[in-house]
Amino acid sequence: MAKELFTQAEQQQIVAAIKTAEKNTSGEIRVHIERNCKEDVLDHAAFMFEKLEMHQTELRNGVLIYLAVEDRQLAILGDVGINLKVPKGFWDATRDVMLSHFKSGNYALGLSEGILKAGEQLKTHFPYEKDDVNELSDEISFGE
Repeated sequence: MAKELFTQAEQQQIVAAIKTAEKNTSGEIRVHIERNCKEDVLDHAAFMFEKLEMHQTELRNGVLIYLAVEDRQLAILGDVGINLKVPKGFWDATRDVMLSHFKSGNYALGLSEGILKAGEQLKTHFPYEKDDVNELSDEISFGE
């Protein structure tokens, strides 16, 4: 199972980054990790986005970071609400920050930095509201 690819401390680091990123925004960030991706990574990430019900946030401002570790596949998907607002090339720049850490084997650090970078954009376009509800789990989801 993909969960075994990360130590408990690394998993806690990633979840802490999600909580930090979401502290200042009404946006939602999820991380889904698998060992392998046997189809087009964007197609599979879109499938996981739907399966994790990320399209059901009120403002359509969910972001999924999908990683297939052994196949070295990464996708970052923002829902329609956030994609209409982020600057052109933002997701590519976020991916590049993550990949720079992945190349040296620092997956947890790369994910954490990507999460925080996404959180900054979410904060800019979807600031925290005092009645904000955490609509999606902050826990990492794992596949095979």
